[in-house]
Amino acid sequence: MKYLQTIAKILLPLILGGAILYWMYRGEDWERIEHVMMHEMNWTWMLLSFPFGILAQMCRGWRWRQTLEPLGEKPRTSVAIYSIFLSYAVSLVIPRIGEFTRCGVLKRWDGISFPKALGTVVTERAIDTLLMGALTGLTLLFQLSVFGTFFERTGTSMDTILQKFSPTGYLVTAICGVAALVLLHLLLRRLSIYNKVKMTLHGIWEGVMSLKNVKNVPLFLFFSVAIWVCYFLHYYLTFFCFDFTADLGLGCALVTFVVGSIAVIVPTPNGAGPWHFAVKTMLILYGVVDERALWFVLIVHTVQTMLVVLLGVWAWLRLMFTKDYSKAMSSPQP
Repeated sequence: MKYLQTIAKILLPLILGGAILYWMYRGEDWERIEHVMMHEMNWTWMLLSFPFGILAQMCRGWRWRQTLEPLGEKPRTSVAIYSIFLSYAVSLVIPRIGEFTRCGVLKRWDGISFPKALGTVVTERAIDTLLMGALTGLTLLFQLSVFGTFFERTGTSMDTILQKFSPTGYLVTAICGVAALVLLHLLLRRLSIYNKVKMTLHGIWEGVMSLKNVKNVPLFLFFSVAIWVCYFLHYYLTFFCFDFTADLGLGCALVTFVVGSIAVIVPTPNGAGPWHFAVKTMLILYGVVDERALWFVLIVHTVQTMLVVLLGVWAWLRLMFTKDYSKAMSSPQP
């Protein structure tokens, strides 16, 4: 049964992403796309975007080390950064597994508590969600007309969604949610692993609460903002690779960046499929021809995904030649 679950976790995201990509690119002229990449694309701007993609992940590593210090955990800076590189790469195979992978790397190579490390990851995600929410709100405010056009063309409306819920519906939904939580709690109490789960959750809670004890809060905030600025520049500079996106402006870049970041919530490898569809749709609203929008999202996503793979491979090779915690503990002390 566990093998089937593992296989499902790997195959279902691949099938979902692959199905969306097949639907989008069926009948496309692949020789034409290759010609665009080899002869019409300005690779200088793509190469200039790479340092920002790398720096975004490095900032994550530096920030993560900050959140672990209040817990008495001090991983090596290099190992923290390698764990981030590797986490993004393995998430291409199984979405979301990277969060556990990077905690495992710190545990193996630096003896860091896995539950505490996982708790700080929760802290990071909470901060990232707040920042992304703020960016989305500002972008929505300044580009409201474009989002309105998007909702109109896709038939999406919050009014129609909310109208489907009556007061009774809200009440029933809330009761079901509470009942599910109570049932889960009772089930865990009856299992033999209850104490282990409780200890794990306690470690996670310690990690979440570590934020208030971060020594250099301004530096933590700087890293948090820098991560998203670097992600945006990593994406925005690719606009100048193509003549049909070079003049779209900062507003279009912000809108497509925000919509693409939301789309990657769908569990497919690196957002493949949902990201392509969301960004392509928004580019069309800004006047990009459908075929060219398809070229842009395919080429940009593929190249940036290859960068993630290369960073992951490089990190793994570096870790292979890095002394891990067990070896360090077994080495004779001078």
